[in-house]
Amino acid sequence: MAFPAGFGWGASTAAYQVEGQDMGMEVMETLMYPVPHNAENLANVGGWDADGKGPSVWDTFTHQGGERVFKNQTGDVACGSYTLWEEDLKCIKQLGLTHYRFSLSWSRLLPDGTTGFINQKGIDYYNKIIDDLLTNGVTPIVTLYHYDLPQALEDKGGWLSETVIESFDKYARFCFSTFGDRVKQWITINEPNVFALLAYDLGIYAPGVPHFGTGAYQAAHNLIKAHARSWHSYDSLFRKEQKGMVSLTIFAAWVEPADPNSVSDQEAAKRAMAFCLDFFAKPIFTDGDYPEVVKSQIAFMSKKQGYPSSRLPEFTEEEKRMIKGTADFFAVHYYTTRLVKYQENKKGELGFFQDVEIQIFPDPSWIRSLDWIYVVPWGIRKVLKYIKDTYNNPVIYITENGFPQRDPASLDDTQRWEYFRQTFQELFKAIQLDKVNCKIYCLWSLLDNFEWIQGYNSRFGLFHVDFEDPARPRVPYTSAKEYAKLIQNNGLEDHP
Repeated sequence: MAFPAGFGWGASTAAYQVEGQDMGMEVMETLMYPVPHNAENLANVGGWDADGKGPSVWDTFTHQGGERVFKNQTGDVACGSYTLWEEDLKCIKQLGLTHYRFSLSWSRLLPDGTTGFINQKGIDYYNKIIDDLLTNGVTPIVTLYHYDLPQALEDKGGWLSETVIESFDKYARFCFSTFGDRVKQWITINEPNVFALLAYDLGIYAPGVPHFGTGAYQAAHNLIKAHARSWHSYDSLFRKEQKGMVSLTIFAAWVEPADPNSVSDQEAAKRAMAFCLDFFAKPIFTDGDYPEVVKSQIAFMSKKQGYPSSRLPEFTEEEKRMIKGTADFFAVHYYTTRLVKYQENKKGELGFFQDVEIQIFPDPSWIRSLDWIYVVPWGIRKVLKYIKDTYNNPVIYITENGFPQRDPASLDDTQRWEYFRQTFQELFKAIQLDKVNCKIYCLWSLLDNFEWIQGYNSRFGLFHVDFEDPARPRVPYTSAKEYAKLIQNNGLEDHP
């Protein structure tokens, strides 16, 4: 089962989730003699702000405690990749990856979020990663923003404020100028649909302040405009010389109507796709504006709730022209699938899912891998076919897909690899049978890491990391060995 010649096989990480900051003595002591982190004792934790890095919203969020993160864990040290990059590179070479996707820490490069002060040690760190990858024949895919806004910009309103658009554009230009001579594949913003909802609407991700029914839409509006501005900056100032590509990456769960014969469930499933995937994809890939069903649904609910106008901001005609067509490929994350049932919002309750008027749940027959992930390999094929049919057959990069290891004490994750194997079979069908133009697959993740509010309780890595050991040793799971074989063969070996 050979994939097309030249197909890209990668793995992904993100700055806050793996870097830590510096394996200095203070952090070593914190590892061996842990104390709860909060704002008062933050100054005692010496690594998170080492080498000139400024605080991000996740530094602030995790240090506030309050059990918002599993066991009040933080990314202060995480995998220690800031000082252990060579160990990560060994893992990458061991797998034989063709691509490695990682993110830049905005506040490591620009501690207050602006180019008023540039941290040379941050530049040096990322230069080394990029140069080492290229020396070893690995193509870097670089994400500018993966959830970790500089705290200085959050203090000015963060993604709820339009001022962040210009700040992001200047940051993007700085990165294109600094690294773009070698980086040719850029992701501006990671999963803006997930981030806007969890961070600014529900408030369960940093910065952790809920704005039910309004925050996700306001943040999304600014995220889309920030992405478009930075794409145009690349297009007008850097593309001719650097010859790279720029996009953003969108999280896409597949959904099916709970009752396939129910018209209301069928419509609910369409609305779910519109609110999740098309909310960002349609403006950027099609016509610069939100899906009609999204606009009408939110306007209807807003009126029902007594708002003078829709809670969803509107793009001006000029903004629509600016946003339209600002992606050079379609980057998508797929993890799982859900069933969707129509659930009328009779009381006019405020909230994202209330706006969509849906109830989502898994099929009871699906295997639960862990947490929110149910094993539904055929969902990836359906998502890819949907993107092909809806967005004029674009070049697609799968920039994340993965399953957590059920037993973190065991390196034998044969069952997890079986989930991957079934997923690769479905990906192969999408390419061969559905003629989906998918060019790259990046597995999440290279390493066990800090999985946001799950802390270190969820392990998605190909390599096990012992978070109790200050040296943070990386040891391959069975999946790592199998993935290396798959990459070497450019496909799965025949399975009995």
